[in-house]
Amino acid sequence: MYKSSSVRYIMAQRFSDALDLLHSGACLQFKHNQVTCGAELAVLYVDTLTKAKIPYDDNSLDSLRKIYETIPQVPVPQHLGADDDVEKLAEALTAAKMRAESCSSFLKAAIKWSAESGAPRNGSPQLHSMLAQYLYSQSPELDLAKVSYHFVRGNDPEKFSSTLLDFMGKCYPGEDDLAIARAILMYLAMGNLRDANYLLDEVKKHMEANGLEFSESDLVEFVRYLLPTLQRDALPLLEKLRKVYKSRIDRDPSFNELLDEIAEKFYGVRRKNPLQGMFGDIFKMMV
Repeated sequence: MYKSSSVRYIMAQRFSDALDLLHSGACLQFKHNQVTCGAELAVLYVDTLTKAKIPYDDNSLDSLRKIYETIPQVPVPQHLGADDDVEKLAEALTAAKMRAESCSSFLKAAIKWSAESGAPRNGSPQLHSMLAQYLYSQSPELDLAKVSYHFVRGNDPEKFSSTLLDFMGKCYPGEDDLAIARAILMYLAMGNLRDANYLLDEVKKHMEANGLEFSESDLVEFVRYLLPTLQRDALPLLEKLRKVYKSRIDRDPSFNELLDEIAEKFYGVRRKNPLQGMFGDIFKMMV
């Protein structure tokens, strides 16, 4: 009913009526845990924003935020119970995956619309932050790289730091330095030196305040040297750091590409190999 009525309004170019109907329908479906239907109407709402040529501004962002706030937030099952609970757990995980995919489709569509309608080139920072938080809290197949991708395009480094700390408490021993380094390098690849420094300071400060040992691995040492290097004209030092810490950097196949992007962003170093950047392009298609 919502879809058919909205289509009639759109065909008659009564975009305001169509938007009101789709917005109220999406919120109502989400409030009643009809996630698939709610997400479908929410995506149609974004499509109608495009057709109506609605600009990205505080009002349009607020309308999208209101839809987001009605999306059900259901804790993702973490542990097996008794043997007879295995089937229930499997069903819960399947439902969580479908819920995460449906709601992510709405936020991704909203980000794409915003980038084409007046927001920054990478899309609305607020919408990126919403998607990052949603993926981290609701996806049963957590991929911190995808979460970080949206956080570094967002506007909430404080929330990113708390999310990173929460993840570090759950990840395999010895991998927390990878999470820290990836987050900082992704910020730097965006040219965002301020939030990269903030993130490292906040993580270290929080861990020390709670009596936890801050990772002082060679990889973390590398990013600690990298941050002040990028504050001055020191391309030779950057290249030297990459050579000295090469074995540590090679632990993650994305790090070298991120460092190439950083060299280009901060020092104007153009990539010689036209295939460079392929990893990032493929990753963006997967996000």
